[in-house]
Amino acid sequence: MAKESLFSKLFSKHSEQIPPTKRLPKLKFVFFIVDWNQAHVISDVFDEHNVRFHFVSKGMGNSSSDILDLFGIGASDKAVICCLEQAVLFPVLMKEVRKKLGFNNPGKGIAFTIPLSAINDPILLIFKQSIYKNEKLSAAIANKSENKGEKMANEHSHDLIVSIINHGFSDEFMNTARAAGATGGTVLHARGQAHEGAVKFFGISVQDEKEIILIITSKEKKAAIMQAVSEAHGLNSEAHGIVFSVPVNDVNGLNFE
Repeated sequence: MAKESLFSKLFSKHSEQIPPTKRLPKLKFVFFIVDWNQAHVISDVFDEHNVRFHFVSKGMGNSSSDILDLFGIGASDKAVICCLEQAVLFPVLMKEVRKKLGFNNPGKGIAFTIPLSAINDPILLIFKQSIYKNEKLSAAIANKSENKGEKMANEHSHDLIVSIINHGFSDEFMNTARAAGATGGTVLHARGQAHEGAVKFFGISVQDEKEIILIITSKEKKAAIMQAVSEAHGLNSEAHGIVFSVPVNDVNGLNFE
């Protein structure tokens, strides 16, 4: 019998194809992007619902003034709040956020989730303890929403474009992205760390100040935006940009109509 791989010993693949008796909780990485002075509201909601841990980063919104009020991602300090939580609990958290922030109204912020493909077992066991309780709670809220005729969060209709560029190029980058169809983005400041080989190959300087730009967009606009920013601000430019995207679920707070 082949020895179990180190990965399988430490991590559980986050598959839904698991027998009901051995079913694992489906987890997602949950993101909220709101005005910095509203970060405490999200944290309070997390505390009330016993979210085990969450992280808060400070960023800068970047959007054209004509959509600033519409999308809530204008040029102001933003809080990027993320947590790891069961997928069934996301509707519960959104219900409370809508109640306290009026999240369905224009300009209140963005929320979305990213599904996980694997996670280390000790963390998974923590969530497994409350899987049935949270599923029952979520089902009750879902039924109540359906009875009221409320529209449930959309699935797989948006992508998160993540771009890592040299410091000082975010305004130029966002001008290019908006011209290609982006409605706005959030800029986080970071410090780059790269292996020496990668530095020589890509021309990226080690420990340079970097800017991470997060853009939520519809799937239809993703390719055009990524192509435009890659051509103008890619590895061959002064911005030395790295651009990739991931599918996101449960997008709230945006209306692309």
